[in-house]
Amino acid sequence: MMKRRILIMGAAGRDFHNFNTVYRDNPNYEVVAFTAAQIPNILGRKYPPALAGDLYPEGVPIYDEGDLDSLIVELKVDDVVFAYSDISYESLMHKSAQVNAAGANFVLLGPRETSLKSTKPLISVGA
Repeated sequence: MMKRRILIMGAAGRDFHNFNTVYRDNPNYEVVAFTAAQIPNILGRKYPPALAGDLYPEGVPIYDEGDLDSLIVELKVDDVVFAYSDISYESLMHKSAQVNAAGANFVLLGPRETSLKSTKPLISVGA
C-alpha cells in the first residue's frame, strides 16, 4: 500500500497535536508539510526532528498557508488535515473547497483519533 501524503493546516498547536497523536509513528502516512497563517516568525522553520520521531529524521517543513494550492500540487498531497480551533463555518467551507479544487481531500479529525488516553481521573477546565 502506498503511503498517503498529508499536509496539516494549522496554527502551531492543534496541528502539532494531531501530528503527534495520529501521524507521527504511523508508517501508512507521510506528513510532507505543515502550513501556518496565524503565528508570526514560524514560516521557513521545521517541526524539529527531536519531536517528529524516527519516521521524520529531517523534521517536517512549515510553509505559508498562502501557498496551499501550489503546495498540494508540488508535494503531491493526498489529504489536507484541517487543525485550527477557531474559525467560522463559512471560512472552513471555503478552505475545504480550495483544497478540493487543488486536487486533495479535506479532512477533519475527530476526538476518537486525537484524544489523549488517561490512566488517572481527569478534570478539565475550558475557556
